[in-house]
Amino acid sequence: MKLSLTVALLLLSLTSALAQKKSMMIRIAEIEVNATSLEEYKAILKEESRESMKLEPGVISIYPMYQKENPTQIRILEIYASRAAYEAHLKTPHFLKYKTSTLNMVKSLKLTEMDAIDAEAMPRIFKKIKE
Repeated sequence: MKLSLTVALLLLSLTSALAQKKSMMIRIAEIEVNATSLEEYKAILKEESRESMKLEPGVISIYPMYQKENPTQIRILEIYASRAAYEAHLKTPHFLKYKTSTLNMVKSLKLTEMDAIDAEAMPRIFKKIKE
């Protein structure tokens, strides 16, 4: 009896974790920035991504990068626990500050919705990164 309760609890936990992974929202933002504003833009984006990760439990990742050969080409890997977490993120003071202060720095923006091929690997990937 005790073993079946343990197995049931384990299955419930696994089901919950899988459901959470299925409700995640993943996207890649492709941004082209004016070269004259690049350093200022990167500083503002760095602050926004750090604040999002620090203050928002529903933000799993906001990881900004730029192309080595063309630094005005910015890419951001965004992972949210759910669409609701993403929508809440859009209303935060740090995101609104980022959006309004970089509006004239951005030449183009493309948002691509993604889906994980191996969502179960994600926790292992993030655990491997040490601060």
